[in-house]
Amino acid sequence: MQYTLSVLVENHAGVLSKISGLFSRRGFNIDSLAVGVTNNPDVSRITIVANGDEYVVEQLEKQLNKVIPVIKVKRLAEGEFISRELILIKVHCAASKRAEIIKTAEIMQAKIVDVAPSCVTVEYCECTNRVNTLIDLLRPYGIREIVRTGTIAIDRGASALSV
Repeated sequence: MQYTLSVLVENHAGVLSKISGLFSRRGFNIDSLAVGVTNNPDVSRITIVANGDEYVVEQLEKQLNKVIPVIKVKRLAEGEFISRELILIKVHCAASKRAEIIKTAEIMQAKIVDVAPSCVTVEYCECTNRVNTLIDLLRPYGIREIVRTGTIAIDRGASALSV
């Protein structure tokens, strides 16, 4: 099963290394990792998406809570949070297919951010499933390059993860 953890940490050098090291020491693969400063410049928020079973994730939560720079750990409940991922896709684009690629981007509500004689670059910000759908739609044209940010997530409603 896929789990999303939101972790508040002190904004210091080396904290991300400690967190990712905790996962690797236990042989646990991270599917997505995104880090950014919060509204408090002394605190960063790490969003981790990983696959595993309930027991492993529970143990990781306990271990994360023991790491000194970690302030708070929260497992986000499926269906109770909003998640987004940003992707840039460079697609091979013969002149005869350019209109099709542009139409596909429009249908998915993606943006064309660069056009060159032999390729088009598409920007898309959406949930992971929709990002994967766009990739599948563009794959037949020939994807040259993909850059993804990783997932960020926030609780729905008024609840907030704060210090």
